[in-house]
Amino acid sequence: MIRAIIFDLDNTLTDFMRMKEAAIESGIDGMLDAGVDLPKESLRKRIWEVYEREGIEYQNVFDRVLEIELGRVDPKILSAGIVAYRRAREATLILYPHVQYTLLALIKRGLSLAVVSDAPRAQAWLRLASLSLHNLIDHVVTFEDTGMRKPRPEPFQKALELLGVSAGEALMIGDWAERDMVGAAQLGIRTVFARYGDTFGTKESGADFDIDDIIDLLHIVDQLNREASR
Repeated sequence: MIRAIIFDLDNTLTDFMRMKEAAIESGIDGMLDAGVDLPKESLRKRIWEVYEREGIEYQNVFDRVLEIELGRVDPKILSAGIVAYRRAREATLILYPHVQYTLLALIKRGLSLAVVSDAPRAQAWLRLASLSLHNLIDHVVTFEDTGMRKPRPEPFQKALELLGVSAGEALMIGDWAERDMVGAAQLGIRTVFARYGDTFGTKESGADFDIDDIIDLLHIVDQLNREASR
């Protein structure tokens, strides 16, 4: 019997990469408008290089790029970039279609919900709150809770403990096969690959189920629970 769902956050509930790309472009424009004397393409390239090296959640990317390109951080330019980035982030951080409907339907079915994310705790909660999901999710597990990142099993184990369920009573849904699917499967959690959020062109997810719309999760839960009740 499925009693709980564990969600990845970025590119599973929220269209994270769409937001990130739009926010970066806006931040670059903000720095250019503030007078930074660098080509736009050079700024963009450096920003993505820093993210590749430090991780996509790195919080001081504009500082680092200005240090690399100018040898110093101009507070006027930095501030303009950050403000423009934040405005675009708020405007473009959106849910995938049917997310809120699906979460509410799962809750009505009596299931508990958790998020396991490699995002910093504050950022994860800010995203959930800005999208009005913070009251629908029972527990959020981030790097600060276990000191481990996916696909290590510890974050998933922590979620199971908080939810009060066994691995066989949970489903994990995420967009990153090598982290979300592998990490959960190590504990015997059945997995659902969010193909709609895949940014890697994944051919074989290795998941128990692949879905193209989060609403399909309801059919999977209903099917598994019907089978369990026979």
